[in-house]
Amino acid sequence: MRTESNTPGGAPRTLAEELRQRDDESLAALLRARGDLLNPVPGDLTQLATRAGTRASVVRALERLDTFALQSAEALAVAPDPATYEQLLALLTGDEGDTSIEAALPHALGVLRAQALVWGGDDRLRLVRTARELLAPSPGHPSPTGLGPTVAEATAGMSPGRLQQLIAAAGLKPTHDGVSAVTALASLFDDRTRMSALLDEAPVDALEVLGRLTWGPPHGQVTANPAPHVRWLLDRGLLLPTAPGTVVLPREAALHLRGGRAHRAAEPLPPQITAAAEHRPQVVDSTAAGQAYTALATVEELLKEWHEGGPAVLRSGGLSVRDLKRTAVALDVAEPMAAFWVELAYAAGLLASDGEADERYAPTPAYDEWLETPPAERWSRLASAWLMATRTSGVVGGRDIKERALSALGPHLDRSAAPEVRHRVLTLLSALPEGASPTPTGVLDRLRWERPLRGASAQGQGTSDLRSRLAQWTLNEAELLGVTGRGALSSHGRALLGTPANPSSPANPARPALEDTARRAEGGAALGEGAGRGENPTQAELKIRAALAAERLTPLLPEPLDHVLLQADLTAVAPGPLNRPLAEALSVLADIESKGGATVYRFTPGSVRRALDAGRAASDLHAFLAEHSRTPVPQPLTYLIDDVARKHGHLRIGAASAYVRCDDESVLNEILADKRAQGLTLRRLAPTVLATQADPGTLLDGLRAMGFAPAAESADGDVLITRAHAHRTPPRTAPEPVPEGPPVPDDTLLGAAVRAIRAGDLASTAPRKPVTQGGLPGELPRTTSAETLATMQAAVMTGDTLWIGYVNAEGSASQRVIAPIRVEGGFVTAYDHTADEVRTYPLHRVTGVAELAEDGA
Repeated sequence: MRTESNTPGGAPRTLAEELRQRDDESLAALLRARGDLLNPVPGDLTQLATRAGTRASVVRALERLDTFALQSAEALAVAPDPATYEQLLALLTGDEGDTSIEAALPHALGVLRAQALVWGGDDRLRLVRTARELLAPSPGHPSPTGLGPTVAEATAGMSPGRLQQLIAAAGLKPTHDGVSAVTALASLFDDRTRMSALLDEAPVDALEVLGRLTWGPPHGQVTANPAPHVRWLLDRGLLLPTAPGTVVLPREAALHLRGGRAHRAAEPLPPQITAAAEHRPQVVDSTAAGQAYTALATVEELLKEWHEGGPAVLRSGGLSVRDLKRTAVALDVAEPMAAFWVELAYAAGLLASDGEADERYAPTPAYDEWLETPPAERWSRLASAWLMATRTSGVVGGRDIKERALSALGPHLDRSAAPEVRHRVLTLLSALPEGASPTPTGVLDRLRWERPLRGASAQGQGTSDLRSRLAQWTLNEAELLGVTGRGALSSHGRALLGTPANPSSPANPARPALEDTARRAEGGAALGEGAGRGENPTQAELKIRAALAAERLTPLLPEPLDHVLLQADLTAVAPGPLNRPLAEALSVLADIESKGGATVYRFTPGSVRRALDAGRAASDLHAFLAEHSRTPVPQPLTYLIDDVARKHGHLRIGAASAYVRCDDESVLNEILADKRAQGLTLRRLAPTVLATQADPGTLLDGLRAMGFAPAAESADGDVLITRAHAHRTPPRTAPEPVPEGPPVPDDTLLGAAVRAIRAGDLASTAPRKPVTQGGLPGELPRTTSAETLATMQAAVMTGDTLWIGYVNAEGSASQRVIAPIRVEGGFVTAYDHTADEVRTYPLHRVTGVAELAEDGA
């Protein structure tokens, strides 16, 4: 929206005056978009304007602009100061004009005004000084537009005689002074007709030189004796010297060569994200649900692997490369994917370090509670943790700014932009029709348009664009986690994001009541276009969304099975997910051979012996298989169990350091004669007993490697039953996300801040009568104690408003506007206009008092 400067108070002369003309809603919008301005709350609007112009704050605000808003600011930085709306429009559209730019510019200018980067009416547009310094060309900082300095800037310090030579060579009349000479030369370059006539006389090689400098960089190198075509340009001011051997193309000349455009290609509209493929929503949901179940199984398998205590914690924190490789092998995934699952479990609070002297990673008590919840709720907890986490597994294996290796579960993995990028990517997916998947390139192009400075700064440092990498990781991780299916956002993914279903798509199976709950939870917090995008849902909203996602996912997940299919090749096929008791019992009795839609288990002598070591008898194993198999138990499997059970416990091992006893002397003779037993240093103590210095565990492993089936026994001679001993950490909370900058303030804080700023501004700008004692304007009033008391008492009787100086207990001085109500006992009770409440102040802390002028009463 275009704004004229015909306000009642006249055109604002400063940003502070412009802010005073804004309403409370506009000020709240500024503080919401630039949350750093609130820490601490400015004392008045002058402080707010000063803080809004600091370099750090301006850089942060510029980084959150989209491409066209940033191009508008860049164009304003190379325009006259102040500039008119028409001048800015001409720099963006050029001589030929562009209707799309004309339509988009009011919105872009509105964004710049709302964020206090631009102020003034359309007849006097001003970019804040710090932003102009950042975006305008300078000797050490080229302009993003590729334009150089103006003629006046480039000729500063040039002798009047040389200026007269330039305008004479350009065919202009001599002037009386250097200023008018510079103005005449700049006017020539701005005049399209006269400039075209001048360039028609230029040598072909000179035009070629200008063509290379037109779109930047505008600087070039020349020798002490330049070529004739370069000399022609130098003589007419088309190239101006900036340093020995360096010349620059003046801005006015470059704009003529560009056709009046500040940018080679303005981008008023964001790149459209089109559907690369379309699938039926039911197919997308079923695919995503299958992957969600796989995600649950993978996390369970990971934590089961670390059930008795996982890998050791590195001294610098995190998981060693070797342990990450072992975890990847155990999960049958690549190492980057293993790092993702480990970090996901950690973000969900299911995994942590135990904090002991020999510190190791282990499941937390929350893991046991998580296992008892329904699968859909388990998934929603994982997905919610992933969506809000700032820890980024994608950087594992890289190096930080100090060239230290980044390890999984280690420090320095937080990337504050990760939650915002994940929300934005999924929101872009939700804007497509249900079942439609975009191309990754389209999503990345859109993100670069929305935050161009983030990518440009990263690439300028020689690194890839972090936001683009985060977006690519988001697409991959969302597919792994089951938030998307076949590249399209699933229905439970939309619920997790808080996005209602597309009304043009087929009906969603979720209950209408839950849809209404989700819409109420959104409360207008949906992601939108423009600066500062990103959601900040409350914990209550997150819980509602997670519950709705679980409700939508529940009917899509397969029901756990209570049976397997036994086959004659000593394998068992689970045609789907098994219920937990059956899966746990089967994982002890058999080894997992392959995973997928169906899980294949293989029975081996070692796996059967493992079940017998766990205290199961052969008859128990036969009964278990017969109960849970839909096919008859194959004879080879029956023989395997009986054969291993017959040998199991025939040898007994105890602590001598360790001994072996067996009622069959021939078995012991066979062990002693075997060359593989030499490393065990066995010796016979009795016909049925062998002893060794090795520990019982080493002896058990050695004899099992030789093909025997020994059993460990206690000091009483009883067989020891080996079961996994669960190791848990003390109660741990999930890691807190590291926010990107200050948190977005809520409406309550914004309202209080605006009132405080308004009240402080009233106190600082209210007209006052001259004080009896005091110094320079702006200092606190100074009066004697008697004068202060007398003035306060008189104000109570007359109801006048006073201006006071006050020093609190910490020694901080401030000025306030108060209306005294009561003075007694050394205290004054008054309505404080600055704080907008009734307060009591000790009179001895009041430095002085002055009456307000009549027009400020």
